[in-house]
Amino acid sequence: MTTPSPDEPVYEDRVYRSPMAVVTGVLLIALTLWLCGDAVVRGSGNTPWVALAVALCAVPLIVAFTIRPAVFANDDRLRVRNPFRVIELPWGSVDAVRAGYSAEVRAEGTKYQLWSVPVSLRERKKANRPQSSRGGGLMGRGGGVMGRGIAAPRPQAGADAEAGPRRAGADQIIDELRGLRERGAGRPGAQGDVLVRWSYEIIAPALVGALLAIVLLATG
Repeated sequence: MTTPSPDEPVYEDRVYRSPMAVVTGVLLIALTLWLCGDAVVRGSGNTPWVALAVALCAVPLIVAFTIRPAVFANDDRLRVRNPFRVIELPWGSVDAVRAGYSAEVRAEGTKYQLWSVPVSLRERKKANRPQSSRGGGLMGRGGGVMGRGIAAPRPQAGADAEAGPRRAGADQIIDELRGLRERGAGRPGAQGDVLVRWSYEIIAPALVGALLAIVLLATG
């Protein structure tokens, strides 16, 4: 294995996130602001204050679970931004990157889930289906033709090579991350310990909003 030179450049981060989750988050935030804004304008008593407290709690949580999750990867490290934590993993500390029922990375004996890389078993099954059905179809036709004593046509190698095996979206991303890990694990800049930081900018307003809503509802 060739040891990478310390002068090798580090390119910009690759960013992996779910576009559908981002769209969903934007729509939910718009709906929340519309409902709470309507309660603030038209409500009476402490209803406007309850609406503001609910918005203060709900908006950070919606952001945390939809817009915020992302995975950033470059030649030296992997940075995982989950709803309430940010995990920075130098490639030298990463033991494995895999996708079973969920996408995850293992480092220093701990498992960290990649929230922004959702695993769809249906998509995986659909991606694998054409390969198996093509193989089954060739076998079936070959058997019928060979039964009449005529040689079955050979598949075109060029077309098969061009198409290649299909992979589900999450599996493709995991393959890319594995490739980055294999290439970057020996780099001098890819060494170090795993760093975990709690996202208090999300946690604090959500807790404050929840407590305010509880107090207002209890005293209302």
